Amino acid sequence: MKASIGREQLIDIPENDDFSKPYLDKGLSNHIMQSAATTVEIRDVASGLWIWRAQHPQWKPGEGWQPLVTSTYVESGGERLVIDALSPRTAAEELWKRLDNRPPTVAAITIPDHSRDLDDFVRRYQVRAYGPNYFSPYDDIPKTPLKIIEPDKVLPGGIVALYDGRGRMETPLWLPEQRVVVFGDALTERGGELRVWYSPWHEKRALPAMRELLQLPFERVIISHCDRDPVQSRAAYERALELPPYKN
Repeated sequence: MKASIGREQLIDIPENDDFSKPYLDKGLSNHIMQSAATTVEIRDVASGLWIWRAQHPQWKPGEGWQPLVTSTYVESGGERLVIDALSPRTAAEELWKRLDNRPPTVAAITIPDHSRDLDDFVRRYQVRAYGPNYFSPYDDIPKTPLKIIEPDKVLPGGIVALYDGRGRMETPLWLPEQRVVVFGDALTERGGELRVWYSPWHEKRALPAMRELLQLPFERVIISHCDRDPVQSRAAYERALELPPYKN
């Protein structure tokens, strides 16, 4: 079997869980792979900004979101942040090499159900952890104590938490040096079209809040869940605000 590492390199992946162990030798917990077809993609977005995409271990057919999810790495104001970080369950030598060469100093969660592998990154890199002040019993609640993210809070490195109005405890993050906004679940791309994810108060709260974000001089947005492209333009964002919300 082949898996992609970075944009072009393909490597063989044995059909067993033990293959992931060498890549978790700095304290990351080992996890059971749910799919042997998982790939890891690394993509440079801007200076000091890149993403990786890997299969979420809890994904299963019939979920309302795609198996590959996005994690973000950004360097800003002398800090190095990982956002909604997921540890791939397959070999990801290039990913760990990048992270080990410039270790993150902060880990942030944009929305409660994106805690993912925050605890693993805390153990591996001794990062400071930031996230929401509330988790439901259905979320993977981190064991790590979190510094609370609230709208308008400035995180280390000058990253600014935003308000999306959907009532899901999400705080998108504004990266001023790269002119990019990183979203959790507020946006999704389906069939090449960026959409706002549905909430019961879409017209009353979500749209006004997301239109307010247009006052920021962002050029692109990064989203976690997509069919094709996790990096979308400002024009795509503006179009999404005029379309019906995505409801699954």
